Amino acid sequence: MVVIVQQFPIPEGKTGQQVVDMLIKQFEAMAFNRIGNFVVDCETYYSSPTITPPRVLNIIHNSDFPASCFAQLDTGTCLRADSYFDAMMMVLNGIYQAKRGTKIESKGPKFQKGDFVVKIGSVSIGPSFRGILIEIEYGPCSVPLYCWDLLKEFMKSFMKVPKEPPPYLKAKMGEICTPTDIISQYNIHFTNLRKATPIASCPPPLTVKGSSNEVQNNGDMA
Repeated sequence: MVVIVQQFPIPEGKTGQQVVDMLIKQFEAMAFNRIGNFVVDCETYYSSPTITPPRVLNIIHNSDFPASCFAQLDTGTCLRADSYFDAMMMVLNGIYQAKRGTKIESKGPKFQKGDFVVKIGSVSIGPSFRGILIEIEYGPCSVPLYCWDLLKEFMKSFMKVPKEPPPYLKAKMGEICTPTDIISQYNIHFTNLRKATPIASCPPPLTVKGSSNEVQNNGDMA
């Protein structure tokens, strides 16, 4: 399989949930089959002051690989281990410690259309919505170079397509795509979205004219 992970833009004046709902309706209208849900999460650990140079370690899980846990350093090195690797982080507590409030996740529905699988991920840090990631998977091919044009044509049906592959994928066009390549793409986006300004995930509550809240507010203003 070949997988590309892209950020989906949120138009001004729209909330994240409105855009997700729009995409779901669009996929249903295009006869995509919903095949379940997915989640990719990442928790970041920072090295102790005794380690020079300081390192950042990201522990990432993907529901498509339930028996695995991925560990990626800020150098780009990515290790695929079994799910018990999380327990090892407790043993390494004196070397790497998680920073509270840094866990980020992308979750949502996934759809299938022929040989393609598309996932709509709402990205959040706790209650803070950060953006939308779209994962596109093409099953019959394992080398990006051989199916990039096909991927572009498919993506054009529901999103803007870059002229060239993203930098990470471009550097690996002639190589076999592996699960660690999927994780690395998510980690790049997670790093960027952590720095992004939080976005409204739901529309603001409507104020009903004549409601008790409005009466109270008017009274305060008086």
